[in-house]
Amino acid sequence: MKERLEMIRKEIEESAIKSGRKVEDITLIAVSKTYPLASIQEAITLGCKDFGENHVQELVQKMDELNESVHWHLIGHLQTNKVKYIIGRTTLIHSVDRLKLAEEIEKQSAKKGYITDILIEVNVAKEASKHGFLVEEVIPIMVELAKMKHIRVRGLMTVAPFVANPEENRPIFRKLYDLSVDIQKQKFDNISSDILSMGMSNDYKIAIEEGATMVRIGTAIFGNRDYTK
Repeated sequence: MKERLEMIRKEIEESAIKSGRKVEDITLIAVSKTYPLASIQEAITLGCKDFGENHVQELVQKMDELNESVHWHLIGHLQTNKVKYIIGRTTLIHSVDRLKLAEEIEKQSAKKGYITDILIEVNVAKEASKHGFLVEEVIPIMVELAKMKHIRVRGLMTVAPFVANPEENRPIFRKLYDLSVDIQKQKFDNISSDILSMGMSNDYKIAIEEGATMVRIGTAIFGNRDYTK
């Protein structure tokens, strides 16, 4: 793992410089779904501070068992009935993909007296198998989100198609970046688009070159997943 992380960090730095930024501008999220606590602990000793999980139950269990002061990100599809379990416990919810979910996060955050940081998930490629708002739906939805006092929109997230050639996803990442610029111009209350969560193990270098500030990397750090467990 040490060698893999060193290589990833080197490539993140090179891609950041290529896009006119510093390596400090990019947050590496180690996607720890399905991996055991021992692997997460090893990643922590190697300097990882941000971890991403797809499922609420697994996220909460790992939080409780690990008891480490790291940043937890919910990056998978979130059901409204699971929202109450993670309010006040996550650094960032990446996958707000519908207004009903945002309303539930607002409701549960108000109950607990929290302001919850979220990203809006955008289905840039219009894949039927993926969740998220279409690009043209995002700015109108921001009008509704700006009224909510217990959520804070920090930016956008997308899951690009899995492709053999990562260059094929460059237009996807560029379109999300362009959308973030359009949002900034609107000057909505309570909404920023500073964070762009895009790019995974196979295409994170391209994503950074196109403006990603967070990359979600799992297998390139931890190795292949064992889904039988």
